[in-house]
Amino acid sequence: MNILQRIFYNLKSTLESTLYESEVKARWKSLKLPVEVLESVKSDLSTQLKKKSAPAALLPDEKQTMARIQEITTKLNRNNETRTEAYRQIYFRFPELHWAFLAHMVSRNGGWQMTDLKGNLLPHLLEPNEIVHFFNSLERANALIFQDAYPQLLLYEESVRQKKNLFHLLPAFHVSKFMRPVWNEFWARKNSQLLTVALIINEQCYIQKRVAENPVYQKHVYETLEFKTQSLLQLTQVVFPFFPRKKHPGTSPVPRLAGLVMEDFTDLKERIGVGKSLYAILFGIEDVFEGALRFAKEVPHTGSRADYWPHIFSKIKHKDEHDSKERLVAGTLQKGAPPFFSPELQNAWEAQPVEPPERFDWFTDLSVFEYFRPIQTPDSFDMTDEFLRGLNTVELAVLAKEHIKP
Repeated sequence: MNILQRIFYNLKSTLESTLYESEVKARWKSLKLPVEVLESVKSDLSTQLKKKSAPAALLPDEKQTMARIQEITTKLNRNNETRTEAYRQIYFRFPELHWAFLAHMVSRNGGWQMTDLKGNLLPHLLEPNEIVHFFNSLERANALIFQDAYPQLLLYEESVRQKKNLFHLLPAFHVSKFMRPVWNEFWARKNSQLLTVALIINEQCYIQKRVAENPVYQKHVYETLEFKTQSLLQLTQVVFPFFPRKKHPGTSPVPRLAGLVMEDFTDLKERIGVGKSLYAILFGIEDVFEGALRFAKEVPHTGSRADYWPHIFSKIKHKDEHDSKERLVAGTLQKGAPPFFSPELQNAWEAQPVEPPERFDWFTDLSVFEYFRPIQTPDSFDMTDEFLRGLNTVELAVLAKEHIKP
């Protein structure tokens, strides 16, 4: 493919994405929370900040509830695959827990990024020790968020079962005092948007010092040249596969990809903003919501990108006769070229023990309320062709590096 053909393909694919985005129907035009609700929560949080943290005495049945939730959380916190499925199941039990579905789809991305490190592209661009550090940072963030958030979801489930508010038990799970007024508000009025945005804020603040500012990850991951050119490595693309609406009965369309790119993982404000935008894309755009819901129902998570694009990726490593040739051209594998190797998580990485986190509450003042500001549902969300171009860029980088090897 010559330069003019590449330019034509890029223009054509960009136009296709733009046309698709213009045709979809928005469920939400913006993600905006009621001012009076925010003021009520803010007032309660102001009171919480003035209180001294002291463990409350638990009744025998409360101790049993706590022990059961901790046991379930520990069991399901085995690896990315078990966490991702846990989020999926609790969302389908309680569709009002929007964050659980968002977490499920984002967690799928975590698994894909983990297995990318063992595919047949990134290992050519990263040193073996860098691959391990990248995986450890992904796994740590994934595990810590689950360890903090999943007990909250289970406590809601138990509250529903017992038909009473049990959120006074949140401190027993070391959950930030930031979340108790939010859960109380959700219990009273079921404002899913408020709860979801609050959980986005809480979980990103929870991992800021524990992962994003961790000296080991700072040195070996975030400050490396490769991470600074992360768009090349696709390690921070977040995509939601979704089945587009069927235009012809009986057809089985290939999933499109909705999502965006995170430029700087260490930037707390950016991560929260990205989280809110992803929420608005997933729940605010009807085609994406319905198509991603169908994808989550029909396609089990294995960690392999072949889960959503088996025509581009394979869970089996083929004998590569095209190692020295470009195989992805104009968004399509060349005739005779094998798909890119994308292993299942269980075949790529062993389960890692989850080390206890440092115990401290990130919530120390009310400045966090700036993160509740409304956002518009993104007009640009289709990543299908951008992802393919990015994949081709990585492939070309590998070919270039192999070509200049001494």
